[in-house]
Amino acid sequence: MHRELTLSRRPALLFAREHLRSALTLALLITLPPIFVIAASAVLSPFATALGGNVAGQQASALGAGWAVAFLAGALGYFQTASSRDADRRLARAGLGAFRTATGRLLSSLVICVLLTLVAATALWLKQPIPHLAHTLLAMLAYAAIYLGIGTAVGAVVTDELAGSLAVVFVFILDVFAGPGMAPPAHGLGQLLTPSRYAGELLLEAGAGTSSSAADWRQAAISVLVALAAALTVFWLSARRRT
Repeated sequence: MHRELTLSRRPALLFAREHLRSALTLALLITLPPIFVIAASAVLSPFATALGGNVAGQQASALGAGWAVAFLAGALGYFQTASSRDADRRLARAGLGAFRTATGRLLSSLVICVLLTLVAATALWLKQPIPHLAHTLLAMLAYAAIYLGIGTAVGAVVTDELAGSLAVVFVFILDVFAGPGMAPPAHGLGQLLTPSRYAGELLLEAGAGTSSSAADWRQAAISVLVALAAALTVFWLSARRRT
């Protein structure tokens, strides 16, 4: 096995570098966050009013930044899963092992999620003041982690890239228009339509300059842990599969 892959932290860095080499990835990383932030401040208020929500102003821009991170992280999770199956199996068989390969994939995805969060936060900062920076960053990172899990879960069951991409977009659209600020809170099974609900609540409160309740932080943390566990499981199963 290549010497670089024998170092415990190197696989994650190699996977992240591989993904960021794509010109399309870099273009989306640079252009999508500003587009979401600018568009959100202009159009979310009438959309939210029509749907029964009440998001507007700085909260709308903050929510747009979170959506940008979520959309890109979902796409990242899907394509990391869909495009790396054969390579990960070869790496696992070559001596890296299924678990270390999966851990490397997850860590590389998290590195990119942090980068997405920083880019989106910069776009938001250029648009408006950010009263609670740490609060905002953590909320956006929660969005990224949740959609990373969603993207990998879709990648585990949908192998066709066009169909898989559309599936991630479909989940995203449902989540956006049924989520916090855009519609009345969902209850019961309706909460399944809003996987990023608590991350959205955190971001709306950060955008308004208010603190979040301990319950919101706790629920968001649970959502993140479930999503990351799902992503790690998908990467592990993909790397260990022999057929």
